[in-house]
Amino acid sequence: LILLGAAPCTAMVFVWSNLCRGNPQFTLSQVALNDAVMVIAFAPIVALLLGVSDIVVPWDTLLLSVGLYIVLPLVIAQAARYLLLRRGKAALEQALTAIAPLSMGALLATLVLLFSFQGEALVQQPLVIALLAIPILLQTLFIAALGYGLNRRFGVCHEVAAPSTLIGASNFFELAVAVAIALYGFNSGAALATVVGVLIEVPLMLWLVAMINRSRHWYESR
Repeated sequence: LILLGAAPCTAMVFVWSNLCRGNPQFTLSQVALNDAVMVIAFAPIVALLLGVSDIVVPWDTLLLSVGLYIVLPLVIAQAARYLLLRRGKAALEQALTAIAPLSMGALLATLVLLFSFQGEALVQQPLVIALLAIPILLQTLFIAALGYGLNRRFGVCHEVAAPSTLIGASNFFELAVAVAIALYGFNSGAALATVVGVLIEVPLMLWLVAMINRSRHWYESR
């Protein structure tokens, strides 16, 4: 659960923002900020919180996970962007359009594999699943309500308020799952907890997107 909570979302945010017609420039800037924070602070925050909980964490594995799952993809993406822009902006846009379906397919494949590895544990330990699901559910709803309410209180336009609310409420569950597996293995309790996070977060975030879209008239009535 600590691994989930310490990783601010950077990937699925683009999907949530698109579904609620959020401002793409704001979404991109917030994702860039989250990426910068994770590169610098994810490993120390996780190590600190796990250390407080008396959970031993191998620093080398944790730092390697950050390098593999955050830094390396950023470097590859920036290099590819630079090469494509040398051929013109149209080439970059064409490439982004081409890989968009692949990114969603990769996400779905990841979910299928995760649930395949943890399927037996999910079925055999319903009480453990419930105990894991409750704090994830409460955390997401609380942060979403707080963020949406503060945005409205301070008069932020809806196209910015929507993605900022969803960014704050969601977690980078792909990173959390990868780090949990790297640290403790496929069949560990840590991997199970992060998979439960996926199980709860994806439908919950879709529900929040629907609520934010339906409440737009109320939001803008202030």
